[in-house]
Amino acid sequence: MQTKQPSHQRLNLRTPKDYADRLAVHVNHLNKVLKETTGSTTTETISKRLIQEAKILLKQTHWSVAEIAYTLGFDDLAHFSNYFKKQTTLAPLAFRA
Repeated sequence: MQTKQPSHQRLNLRTPKDYADRLAVHVNHLNKVLKETTGSTTTETISKRLIQEAKILLKQTHWSVAEIAYTLGFDDLAHFSNYFKKQTTLAPLAFRA
């Protein structure tokens, strides 16, 4: 039985290579420029943004954690929950409370 996915728009850019490809630059160039400009790596910048979006969706919507995970490009709810907890020290539902 296939589970029905939420109708929310899904984030498809998740890796430095995804962004570099979209910007038509080499991933090494993107990493170098971003590190020089912001002091953060591309991976750190993407992670911060994903967590920021997750926090907003957890606080400002009634979407389930599974819907939020899917929308942010995670195919596995457990992976999203572990990722969120590693970045924030809180489980998604604990953050929402």
